[in-house]
This record gives sequence, C-alpha cells and structure tokens, in this order.
Amino acid sequence: MMLANPATKYRPFPPIHLKDRQWPDRELTQAPIWMSTDLRDGNQALFEPMDVERKMRMFQALCAIGFKEIEVGFPAASQTEFDFVRHLIDGGHIPPDITIEVLTQARDDIIDRTLEALEGARRAIVHLYNATSPTFREVVFGMEKAEIVALASHAVTRIMACAQRMPETEIVLEYSPETFSATEPEFAREVCDVVTQIWGASPQRKVILNLPATVELASPNHYADQIEWMHRNLARRDGVVLSLHPHNDRGTGVAAAELGLMAGGERIEGCLFGNGERTGNVDLVTLALNLYTQGVAPGLDFSDIAAIARTFEQCTGMPIHPRHPYAGDLVFTAFSGSHQDAIRKGFAVQKPEAPWKLPYLTIDPADIGRDYDSVIRVNSQSGKGGITWVMQMHYGVTMPRRLQVEFSREVQRETESGGEMSAEAIWRLFSSTYLEAAAPVRYLEHHLNKVGKAQGIELTVEIDGQRRVLNGSGNGPIDAAVHALREAGFIVQVRSYEEQSLSPSRDGGEACACAFLELATANSAGTRYGVGLDENIVTASIRALVSGIDRLGRDARARQAA
Repeated sequence: MMLANPATKYRPFPPIHLKDRQWPDRELTQAPIWMSTDLRDGNQALFEPMDVERKMRMFQALCAIGFKEIEVGFPAASQTEFDFVRHLIDGGHIPPDITIEVLTQARDDIIDRTLEALEGARRAIVHLYNATSPTFREVVFGMEKAEIVALASHAVTRIMACAQRMPETEIVLEYSPETFSATEPEFAREVCDVVTQIWGASPQRKVILNLPATVELASPNHYADQIEWMHRNLARRDGVVLSLHPHNDRGTGVAAAELGLMAGGERIEGCLFGNGERTGNVDLVTLALNLYTQGVAPGLDFSDIAAIARTFEQCTGMPIHPRHPYAGDLVFTAFSGSHQDAIRKGFAVQKPEAPWKLPYLTIDPADIGRDYDSVIRVNSQSGKGGITWVMQMHYGVTMPRRLQVEFSREVQRETESGGEMSAEAIWRLFSSTYLEAAAPVRYLEHHLNKVGKAQGIELTVEIDGQRRVLNGSGNGPIDAAVHALREAGFIVQVRSYEEQSLSPSRDGGEACACAFLELATANSAGTRYGVGLDENIVTASIRALVSGIDRLGRDARARQAA
C-alpha cells in the first residue's frame, strides 16, 4: 500500500511575507512566564482523567517545581471539575504566590459557572477562547468574521460584569483566538485588539493574549513569523502579555516554542513531558532544561527529575519514554563503544568548577538528580571504554590499557547472544577470569626472606591439587616468585607491572591493593594479564603472577583441544 499523492491531497500552509523578520538574530536570555496546563489540557487527554487525590498530588508537585500560574480545570465542564477548583480555594491549598487559571468557552452560562467556581480566590486568570480560523468559521460554526468578533466581545463584557461582583478576587483576563495558527493574521489581530480595548488593557491592567498552535500545521519558523507579526502589529502592546501555546502535531512543538519566544513571546503554556491532546502540548521540562543548558536560569526546579517523572506517571498513568529528553531512563546511557570511550575520557579531564564540556552529554546528569552509574552500560555494542568505566565507577579498578582490550574480548563473548551485562555480571566475569584460579596453580601463602643481598621467597601453592612449597630469589618479591615457580615448570616473563590502591575496598572493608602483571611465555602468542587483590601489595602482586600463569595455562589447554 502506498501513501496518497500529497500534491493532490495536501496543500502547503501559506507563508507570512515578513521580509524584515528579526527573530532569527535573537537569542533566549531569560526564562518566560511558565503556565502549566497539566490539570486541564493534560488531564482531558488522559484515558482515565485524574481524580481529586491525583489532581491534588499533581498540583502540589507543580507548585514545588516553581510554576506560578497553573491552569487547574474547566469548572463548567463537569461537577468534578467544579468541585476540584472549590476544593483548592475552600481548603486553602493555593500558596499565596500561585495564581490559578480556569478555562471557559464564550457562552454566558459557562462564563457564569466558571466565575462562580472562583469566588473567594485571591487572584485568578479566566481563560476565554473561541475559534477564529476559516475552517472553524465556515464548517464548525457557520459564522462570518463579524459574528466571531461579536462573540468574543460579548464574552469579555460578560466576564467583566461577573468580575465586578467579586471585588475580593483579582480577575486577570486571558484570551485565546483558538486555532490561531490557522487564522489569517489580520483577522487574529482584529479580534485580539477588540478584546484588549473592551477590557481596557494597559501596563497596569494587562491582558494575556494567548496565541495557540492548537494544531501544529507548519514548520516552526512559520509559527515564529506569525508571533512576530502579532508582536509588531497589536494595539496596546504594552498592555499585553504575549503567550504561546504550541502543540506537537508535527513533532516540532519545542522548536516552535523557542522560536516563538525569540519572536516576541513572553509566556509559555504546556505540560510536563509533553502530555496533551493528540501528540501533546509543548514539553515544559524539555523547554526549561534546554534553557538551562544554554546558561539561562529557567526558574523551574528539575533537580530531582526522576522523582518528578515518577509523580507524573503515577498521577496520569502515562509512561515516560526511555528516550525522552532529559527524563528518559536511557537518555544518559551509552552502549556504543566509541561513545563510551569518549565519555570516559571526558569525565577524566572534567574539572568540577569548569564549564561542562563532556562528549555526548549536553547536561551534567547530577544537575537533575541523576547519578553516573547508568551513564555507560554494556552490551554487544560496547567496547573497552564502557567496560573500563563500569569497573572504575562501581569497583574502583582502573585497568591498564592492554588489560582493557583483553577483558573486553571476554565481555564480548558473553554478550554475543544479545542482552545487557550489569555491573555485577561484569564483576563476576572479571573475578572468574582473573581472580579465581582454576588450574594448574593456586596461591596459598608465602614468606619473604633474605638470600645474601637478594630477596628470597618461600612460596606455597597448590598444583593440580597437590600442595607444593617452592623457593626462589630475585631482585624483589615478584622476581623471586617468578624464579620459585620455575621449580614447578612455570617459566614466564613479566612484561609490565602496575599497582593501585582501592580505598575503600570493594566489599566496604579496609583499603585494598590491586596488582596487574602482564606475562608472556616462550610458547605463547602475545601476552596475558594476571590480577591480584589483597590488603598487602606484595601478596596482591604474587596473586596477580599466579593469576597470569593460570590465564596462560587456559590458553595452552585451549590450543591443545583445538
């Protein structure tokens, strides 16, 4: 089946001829006024709308995040919606610095019921809307432009009359020409200018003009042009707060919002994590944290993003995608070997007081309450960088580079069948590969002594199940142990040696020493590493020597079997 011919079925949205547009040269340097519509626009889009308990929990979460304007419902739509608004007011649940907002259609009975729900509130925004686009005028309502203007005019007058009967409540007017993005700019301006004139908009009595992309119809730059045109042509502009309400039908709601702010918008309406009708409202979390990563304080607190995400999921029943910007469980996780290597190197040089410059990570996960444990996770796509990171972060073991390459091959073999290896599984594999000698030799104990000017050792090992005491001497404990093991036929060369202190130790005990020995034999191709852990560095080194011999022995047996 083929898609329909778009040239005959769809028409591109007509552009605005804004020859001298200014928004492309502007930058966002401050946060907008934020308005959350999670409890109204977001709630009405849920398969199972929130009950009072979940609405209260969401309201409290929004207050804690820092929203100062919160749309709490459509009180005339149902008794449940009305009762929730009354619950907030009568129960004293609205903090003094929070302004609630309610939605109303341009009908007398709905306006009256809406204002009734607000009695006793300190301050409230009444959000009036009516559709203005040609399709709605002609198809839905069968109204001419003049009738649309008259409808809006009458509704504003009705709200003013109701507000005068409620002197204890400061009523702020918000007006939305619904379907603004599909409305002729000149007509949208005409309706908005009539509304601000009737209300008496002034710098002391501002009207919020909300210009929604009720349905996202064109590219984000088109919406920005529409906003700039209105910004430059509205009457009483100093008496207007220019608000944006982008939806995400084309998947570019965040871009449209950002460009719209550059074009003159001062306020943003949206939902946490992009909840809302169809593909959702603009995502306020992404918008705010985008500002944050550009050095602009967003004025919203997402320092514990995981807790906010869990609250959202529990209140709405909507899961957050694991790849959702900033909040998804996997957005700070790298499986790719090249990504892991770059991230690991970035962390190695990143200074706490320096500007954040880490490959592949636009934000420090710690800033939003995410730890670094899940930044790098290991599967079949991972390389040595990711494995090295896991060993460093979880167990404090910094492997030498050639050991990283050697052990990564062991991990790759484990993950070839698919799936992911946890840090615990990687440690188990590391232990079974390097720390738990299988055959032919196992370390038991040692005693150091002097042989003239040389270092002597009495080394007790188990070889093929038999206890043996071996003696040797050399220029140090490791060299002495190498010579002692020659008595039993284990002839090896030490190519490199490194040691480190693990503090605290992996199991939470005393500080632990870790030794790495790279060994070769005359009969082996290449080298193999041995690793030893012990509270004593000499013991750790001898364990590493025995571990390396065990690794070489496994290779020899594998070649014989082949």
